[in-house]
Amino acid sequence: MHKFFVEDYQIDDRQVIIDSEDYNHIVNVLRMKKGDKILVTNKKSQKTYNCEIKEINADKVICNIIDEENKNIEMNVQVDIFQGLPKADKMEYIIQKCVELGVHKIVPVNMKYCVAKIKDEEKKNIRWNKISEVAAKQSKRNSIPKVENSINMTQLYDEIKKYDLVIVAYENEDNITLKDILKSEENPKNIAIIIGPEGGISFDEVENLTKSGAKKASLGNRILRTETAPIAVLSMIVYEYDL
Repeated sequence: MHKFFVEDYQIDDRQVIIDSEDYNHIVNVLRMKKGDKILVTNKKSQKTYNCEIKEINADKVICNIIDEENKNIEMNVQVDIFQGLPKADKMEYIIQKCVELGVHKIVPVNMKYCVAKIKDEEKKNIRWNKISEVAAKQSKRNSIPKVENSINMTQLYDEIKKYDLVIVAYENEDNITLKDILKSEENPKNIAIIIGPEGGISFDEVENLTKSGAKKASLGNRILRTETAPIAVLSMIVYEYDL
């Protein structure tokens, strides 16, 4: 069943109004008709409803709410990824896959060894958040993970102090694995994952991260690409805390 997100004002009196881009997708791409069923999620409340298309007008689709969907779709633990800024196509891949896996938000970070630079951040951020929305629809999420504006390392050192558990994936860590850390932590409510860019995280950055409370973790004997690492870490967290 196809999924759509709407604002509060589009839900009224057991009906939902879908317009603009989603209207075009329903009518011209999916070619749906009166009587077809869809899932609709309120962006604010994150409540999801089973709906039936009642009417298709020139610029909007009107749906009747059948009932509320009560499946627990979101993860039991909030996981935020702080991603060392990679090249554009890699960032898009990271966003898409991590949203499918259940990430709460993604924050690009300007690190010492970042090769990529954001030229028009406002435009890029709009695109990245659209990719997140599409992935959230595809995976039937009840929320759309936000892709934040980029931050620097000084901001990151302060930001991670808000989390119960902070893990930095570090290729030079030989003793402690991600598995060790996850097994030793009991029911953290929020987790921050820090991933380096193509060039990795510098020694000084790792030292400052650990001083701010982060735990270094090995992801195994093989070195992973920057676009593979967050997916691997998130998958392990899903296995440990969410399945």
